[in-house]
Amino acid sequence: MPKVSEDQLAARRSEILDGARKCFGEYGYEGATVRRLEESTGLSRGAIFHHFKDKDGLFLALAKEDARRMAEVAANQGLVQVMRDMLEEPDRFEWLGTRLEIARRLRTDPDFRKSWSEQSAELTDATAARLDRQKTAGRLRDDVAQEVMVEYLDLILDGVVARIASGQGGHNLSAVLDLVEESVRKPDSSG
Repeated sequence: MPKVSEDQLAARRSEILDGARKCFGEYGYEGATVRRLEESTGLSRGAIFHHFKDKDGLFLALAKEDARRMAEVAANQGLVQVMRDMLEEPDRFEWLGTRLEIARRLRTDPDFRKSWSEQSAELTDATAARLDRQKTAGRLRDDVAQEVMVEYLDLILDGVVARIASGQGGHNLSAVLDLVEESVRKPDSSG
């Protein structure tokens, strides 16, 4: 039997995640049945679950992949840029529309809550580190605790995700994000 290379396994895993992202985006978490995951990925359940323990494992791997990608942007350009990317390419983030279902599971399923918080920590940490660098550089207001700013930006992110998920992106969201950026910056003392 021919041996499958690590590159082939990584490519298959990536293929499964891409199909799952579309499936979760279209049907939500609960509606993304194994049959629909098979259709979206073009693979059998055996092939899918060879790479992922179960549907939760697949969903959390997707969350981790996207959190890592968003954390890279947040670390270099800020969390508001992550939100701008969502506005520019909503199809890439469509699966995040499952956040309402996630919120329900976070409230009712302790195991899922623990796994989800582990996945989302990378984005929170990247946001906090970026804010710290901006504050040190004198660009960030210093009258608000960093933890409050992180929570504020996370709340705005949830709102943007909810708007995009409901199909109400709207042309004013970019201006709203301008306002958010302005609200965390240190006031210009030259004016």
